[in-house]
Amino acid sequence: MNHPQFTCNHLNQKQLADYWGISQRTLERWRSIGWRPTFLKIGGRVVYRMEDILAYEEQHLADSTQSRVYSSQA
Repeated sequence: MNHPQFTCNHLNQKQLADYWGISQRTLERWRSIGWRPTFLKIGGRVVYRMEDILAYEEQHLADSTQSRVYSSQA
C-alpha cells in the first residue's frame, strides 16, 4: 500500500518566535487581539502555515521607517 508523503509546512509558536526573533508572548498577544499572521488551532495546538507567514511578511515590507512597500498584488 502506498502512503502519501507529507511535508511539514507549518511552524509552531516557538519556531516562529525564534524565526522572527520575537517572544512567544508577543505571538500570544497578537492572537488574542486578532492580529495576523493567521494560525491554525487543532486539538489545542497552535501552528502557523508557511504560506500565511510569507504573506504576512510580504504585507509588511518597508523601505523606510516612514513607509511600507505595497505589493502590486492587492
